[in-house]
Amino acid sequence: MSKLKLILPLLFIFIYFDSFSQREDVGNYEYDKEILFGINKNTNGGLIGGFVFKSGTRIDDSQFSFWGIELSNVKNPKEARYNTVLGNSYIFGKSNYLYAIRPHYGREIILFKKAPNQGVQVSALAAVGPTIGLIAPYYIEYAVSRVQTVTEQYDPEVHQSRFNILGTGALFQGIGQSEIAFGATLKAALMFEFGVFRSSATGLEVGYMLEGYNKEIPLIPTTENNQLFQSAYFTFYYGFRK
Repeated sequence: MSKLKLILPLLFIFIYFDSFSQREDVGNYEYDKEILFGINKNTNGGLIGGFVFKSGTRIDDSQFSFWGIELSNVKNPKEARYNTVLGNSYIFGKSNYLYAIRPHYGREIILFKKAPNQGVQVSALAAVGPTIGLIAPYYIEYAVSRVQTVTEQYDPEVHQSRFNILGTGALFQGIGQSEIAFGATLKAALMFEFGVFRSSATGLEVGYMLEGYNKEIPLIPTTENNQLFQSAYFTFYYGFRK
C-alpha cells in the first residue's frame, strides 16, 4: 500500500510532463496572426486605466502590423478622493468624466526573439489613430437642507460646501448628456512576451502615450484643464496566436 501511494503521484507527474512535451507548439514561436486582450494602468487613470483589444498580422520574419481599440477613463492629475459623512467617496471639484475611445493602427518590430522553451521576446512598437472623447457629467448627491437632497452635476458656484456632499451618482449616470471631443493619439512602447506556447500569448507592454483634443476638457473647472494629455502606461496582455 505504501508503494502504491508513492507510485501514483510519480505516474501523474510523468503523464503531465509527457503530454506537455508532446504539444506541437512547445518551443515553436512562429506565428502569423495574433489576437490580444489587455488591461491597462496609466498615470492618467485610476486603479484600472482601461481595456485594450489588439489584432496583429505578420509582414515578414521580424515585423508585424496591427490594429486595435482602447477604452479608457482619463483623469485630471489634481483629482483627489474624499470620504463623506456617510462613508461614501467622491472627487471634490470634479465636474466631468472623460472617456476616451482610441482606435489605432501601428507596426511592431521584434528586437529579440525567444529561445526555445525559455526567455522573453522583446518588440518595439508604435501606433497612431483618432480619438473620440466622451465628456460626461460627474454627478454628486448634495444635501440642500436637513431633509432634502439632490443628485446633479457638480457646479463650483452651487456646491460650495464639500461637507454637504453625500456621495456620487450612479455609474454612467448622465452618459446620455455627454459632449464629444475629437482628437488623435500617438504612442510608442516596448512589448515583453513570455508565453510558453505558440498558440497563446502572455505579455507586458510598457510605453508612452500623447493624446490631444480639439478643445479643452473641463474635468475640474476650478483648476487648470488641458486639451493635451501625456501619460506613461503598462498593459497586461493575454491572447491567442496561429
